[in-house]
Amino acid sequence: MSTDYGPMLDALRGVRWPARRSVAAAPAGAHRSRQRGTAGEFTEYRLYRQGDDPRALDWKLLARSDRAFVRLSDDRALLPTWFVLDGSGSMDFPKQGGTSKWHMACAVAVGLAAVAHASGDPVGVLALHAGGMLRVPPRTRRGTVREIARSLDTLRPGDSRAVAPALMQIPATARCVLVTDCLGDHDATLQYASVLAAGGAMLECVHIVARDELALPEGVFRAQDPEQAAVWRVTSMDVRAGYASRFDAFRAQVRDRWRALGAGYTEVVTDEMPARAVRAVVAGLAR
Repeated sequence: MSTDYGPMLDALRGVRWPARRSVAAAPAGAHRSRQRGTAGEFTEYRLYRQGDDPRALDWKLLARSDRAFVRLSDDRALLPTWFVLDGSGSMDFPKQGGTSKWHMACAVAVGLAAVAHASGDPVGVLALHAGGMLRVPPRTRRGTVREIARSLDTLRPGDSRAVAPALMQIPATARCVLVTDCLGDHDATLQYASVLAAGGAMLECVHIVARDELALPEGVFRAQDPEQAAVWRVTSMDVRAGYASRFDAFRAQVRDRWRALGAGYTEVVTDEMPARAVRAVVAGLAR
């Protein structure tokens, strides 16, 4: 891979990403499972019932109390994690003079994939891009993160790509991490996300914001819509005066709508260190 993610991955060694809640029954892994049994992490005792496995009996407690108890535990399970990357034209900003939203999105996705993979979770990618959509199914095998990084490095954002339909390829038993600038078909994306959430999926929205988007530059100029090349807008002093408050309101609305779904939400600005952004997502910090 030509992009050097080495320093970021070194900075993330030892970071763990626990699930927000118990996960569905699955092969043994790092996350607390909804299924309860007699293996895993001990939580409590229960009186022995006919049909219980005798091997679960606590014989020492039986000898002390003359009553038969079994040890109950919270089992641990894997959590397949999908990363959905928005590669529409608006992610290709700025084109010069700093890290683009697309490059930050790729870095955050690779970093989070490495953290999840280190816990044994299968990780996969659905990445929209100028040429279509890349699909790498979740895997646990060695080299998976490197394969994802290499694949993303070959893609470029462009056109008006609909993000929403990609979400419907995600199973409800997975963790779905959407990395996007929340433009384009964001309303439809939220509708699809609500279906996933209702089915039990764990949702994370990583909202990528370019530093240059936070304030318009001085002067009067024409701006071309990155996803509709025929659309141009002219800025002025009046437009600039209200831009910051409107953009702040937009970001707050996006945050509140994702959190209303029970999803995690993290805003990442393009001039942040990628490792710091990854840690913020993992920690679930309000930004």
